[in-house]
Amino acid sequence: MLFQQFLDDDLGCASYLVGDEDAGVAAIVDPPFAIEPVLEAAAKREVEIVRVIETHTHADHLSGHGRLALEHGIPVSIHAAAAAEYVHDVLEDGLELELGQIILRAIHTPGHRPEHTCLAVIDRTRADEPWLVLTGDSLFVGDAARPDLAVAAKEGAEGLFHSLRRLLELPDGVEVFPGHVAGSLCGKGMSSKASSTIGFERRFNRALQIEDELDFVADASTSAPKPPNMSRLVDLNRGPFVGAPSEVNELAAPPDDSVTLDVRDASAYGEGHRRGALNVPVSGSSFATKAGFVLDLGDRIVVQASSIAAAGDAVRGLRSVGFLDLEGYVLGGGSERIEPVDLDELAHLLEDGVELIDVRERDERDNGYIAGSRNIPYRLLPICGADVPTDRPVVTICESGARAGIAASILAAKGVPARPVLNGGIADWAARGGQMVEFRRCGS
Repeated sequence: MLFQQFLDDDLGCASYLVGDEDAGVAAIVDPPFAIEPVLEAAAKREVEIVRVIETHTHADHLSGHGRLALEHGIPVSIHAAAAAEYVHDVLEDGLELELGQIILRAIHTPGHRPEHTCLAVIDRTRADEPWLVLTGDSLFVGDAARPDLAVAAKEGAEGLFHSLRRLLELPDGVEVFPGHVAGSLCGKGMSSKASSTIGFERRFNRALQIEDELDFVADASTSAPKPPNMSRLVDLNRGPFVGAPSEVNELAAPPDDSVTLDVRDASAYGEGHRRGALNVPVSGSSFATKAGFVLDLGDRIVVQASSIAAAGDAVRGLRSVGFLDLEGYVLGGGSERIEPVDLDELAHLLEDGVELIDVRERDERDNGYIAGSRNIPYRLLPICGADVPTDRPVVTICESGARAGIAASILAAKGVPARPVLNGGIADWAARGGQMVEFRRCGS
């Protein structure tokens, strides 16, 4: 049996190449938009990819099923409830797809989306029972999927509750390979571990410990942000096939009406960047997701990078979340500067009445925040930053400095004299005895 997992560490997404090496055939499940590594792996193993299978219509990243269909003529399977607008074969519950001695058995598991389908993998040279199960966006390692991205949260949670019970009918020894690991917005408590077993999740996955449906529905609510460009990505993944975008070339300078995304690290950006440039480091975690929150799909986007390789990484990341028409890239820095703030200086600035903006999410802030600070999550600053004062110093802060740097660049592009706390954050402030407001729930 051929089985290979492909992880996108930036998005927290997983794809799977599964098949029969002796028969020379394989399928790719939930392929990434950057299909080249998958094709290279298949060629190395001397197998032909004869089927693309989508567990569901993805809402957080662009799938590569269109490229595989258009560029390589590979047929695509997905459940009818997806209402896919491209040519496809219907993946019905119980349907078995044969790849030599390997069988992929469809298990319809609605909840995350109505069409969601898991795949039990059977190797007939070993046994007639499933060896492993590809759970897509239903059962994760340590968590279950969020139910609020396609239907009302209550409806989705009710479906997910029953779908998880179907998966628990599998033997404890069946290995679990999910469609996401930690870093994705499609679950709140996922592990970074790439696989598990039904038995381990049955015992230790908190979502599976809730036996009452009403309790599960109540617990499944989440305040986590929805993926950026969600509607656009669903439309792209459900609509006509999306092929390979055009090549992105180096520019002498960004066009006057373009938006520059500076993907260098925050320190390099602070030492010199182009006026109006937004800063999301490509070397940081969740680059594509963060960039999706701060950019507008209607922007003419130019990538500013420190090297051609870094520009290429940024372009691939942006395309993975639906930014297909990029203007080009430029190298180097600029003349605009932003001085970071350390915690010693922050203490003095607070005494002088600085505007401190906590750019973490609300649930993070509920665990404690600096007295006098305002809470505007960095992802909301493009639309909620208009009332930030421009007549006095502004400082942005988060947990580690990563989001504070992004936030400061957004505000600077709006003409706000913002400076970020880059080396440290709320926890460091509290550890040194800085004044904090502790959130207390009723009865605590």
